[in-house]
Amino acid sequence: MRSRERGSRVSDVDVVDAARQLESADIEDASQARRHAELFRMLFLRLRTEVGRRMVGQQEVVDLTLTCLFADGHMLLEGVPGLGKTLLIRSLAEATGLRFSRVQFTPDVMPADITGTNVLIEDPGTTRRRIEFRRGPIFAELVLADEVNRASPKTQSALLEAMQERTVSAGGVTHALGRPFFVMATQNPIEQDGTFPLPEAQLDRFLLKVEVPSAKREELNEILVRTTCDGEVALEKVVDARGILAAQKLARRIPLAAEVQDWCVRLVLATHPDSEFCPEELRRYIRIGASPRGAQALVSSARVLALMKGRFAVSFDDVRRVARAALRHRIHRSFEAEAEGISNDTIAQRIIACVQTPPPVLQRGGVR
Repeated sequence: MRSRERGSRVSDVDVVDAARQLESADIEDASQARRHAELFRMLFLRLRTEVGRRMVGQQEVVDLTLTCLFADGHMLLEGVPGLGKTLLIRSLAEATGLRFSRVQFTPDVMPADITGTNVLIEDPGTTRRRIEFRRGPIFAELVLADEVNRASPKTQSALLEAMQERTVSAGGVTHALGRPFFVMATQNPIEQDGTFPLPEAQLDRFLLKVEVPSAKREELNEILVRTTCDGEVALEKVVDARGILAAQKLARRIPLAAEVQDWCVRLVLATHPDSEFCPEELRRYIRIGASPRGAQALVSSARVLALMKGRFAVSFDDVRRVARAALRHRIHRSFEAEAEGISNDTIAQRIIACVQTPPPVLQRGGVR
């Protein structure tokens, strides 16, 4: 087994062992908490490294994708075609060994094409007939909903129950989806003809919305080297479903200081124009603010980032790093904002800057 540098690269044996040790529920003191945080960090970095063998650049996109996976949420990716959105989730599926399916959304795709449908089956021997449920592509562990805004609202709604309840209903019967279950939807921000904007209820189901930037000069040169010479790099399986579920369980146990939690609450309240925390200059630009799911997204994502850094406690910086991705799709602009070209990102960034974190508490002449 080849050796790897400690920190950003670790051995495959160490990662397998780390995933198994994460299943332990025994965290009784600070040393055990630090140990579990280091095991999580080891797993996160190894998975990031493996996906990075195929992805060029896009480090922040990869990190937020892994954050969303370990936070047990779903992600919406927005970017022009050709930036590697499909490659990202295919690489993630290969590095985790999770069952992968892709749904190419078009206006003629029906809900049953996604969830599955009941079919009538006849036994050739007895000629007896029975109804059997044929599962659709949603019954996978990693699901790519490609160009989701090209489907009709009726078809888009087929994702709602699956994303929120982790179940699919057909013919009066509820079918449970497997775990882990991660939906990554993509949409093109430029082509508007023939598209149907996602409704507010469905947008709220996505833990994070991540914007994929265009490749830089150096990255584009590297893409040409990798894709026009040798074949595609084969990735190694780093972790399995069992290890991912253990990591998700650990992330939910990370303690959250009252000050950090209250800052998350105030950030979400600041997205509401009638709130006392909303900056005065933004009130006329916001029509509807974030729901409580926005605060949940901030907390669960920040917990994963804390573990990724080897810490068993969430900091303000962890929240700050995911705040735009957690809030941008939950802020609904007014007509005035659209007319003046004020983007959701501009509003979210201004809120993050205006809602102050609590100052350090002075105690006995020192800083606590």
